[in-house]
Amino acid sequence: MPEVVYWLDMIGVIVFALSGVVLACRKRMDPFGMLVLAAVTGIGGGTVRDLVLGVHPVFWVTDPTYLWVILATVGVSLMGFHYIHRLSRGFLPMADAFGLALFMVIGTHKALFLGHAGVVAVLMGMMTGVAGGMIRDVLAQRVPMVLREEVYATAAIAGGTVYVVLHSLEAPLMLTITAALLTTLALRLAAIYWHLSLPVFAWVTLPPKPKAGSDEDPSLSAAWKARERVRMIRRERKKR
Repeated sequence: MPEVVYWLDMIGVIVFALSGVVLACRKRMDPFGMLVLAAVTGIGGGTVRDLVLGVHPVFWVTDPTYLWVILATVGVSLMGFHYIHRLSRGFLPMADAFGLALFMVIGTHKALFLGHAGVVAVLMGMMTGVAGGMIRDVLAQRVPMVLREEVYATAAIAGGTVYVVLHSLEAPLMLTITAALLTTLALRLAAIYWHLSLPVFAWVTLPPKPKAGSDEDPSLSAAWKARERVRMIRRERKKR
């Protein structure tokens, strides 16, 4: 793994681990709970990725530095416990957005490095960025961010696609990493700020329509009963 990718991975672990600590504090967990949420967030996505790709042992077993980084992050957070409670509500989604972008790059890069197809690399990038946060939210009894209305996994897929395309064009590594990072980060931060979301498909009830020139009450006619249809619904964008 190139040195720049390795350090980006470490930064991603710190950012995601910190997001786990912040959530644990808000859920009034003890230090062990903070450590658990920090660990599953920091290394959960990469662990799932390595298991899917058949990489044994997984990355943090080969390099225990990841575990020490998580321990250090939790330790520093405990010393600055009072400052964590002062962080705004927007810190957690912002930190999560940076972690998502960083881990997307790591997952995509590793899949390509192992010789897998581009579509597999994109999925591994998304999985690396999303899985840890999902486990964190489930343990904290929250609806995972990836299942909420705002654009989340789509941002990781877009960034992974940019990485794969530039890699296939043999672009410089730093350019590839920067473009993919900015793509995911820009989409995710825009989704947080403007509440951007993909359209959803839902069952809606269409009201009865009377015949033209007919005096018959449509509610009395079986032919004009309300019908259920699948329609695409676009949510209203709200600015924070």
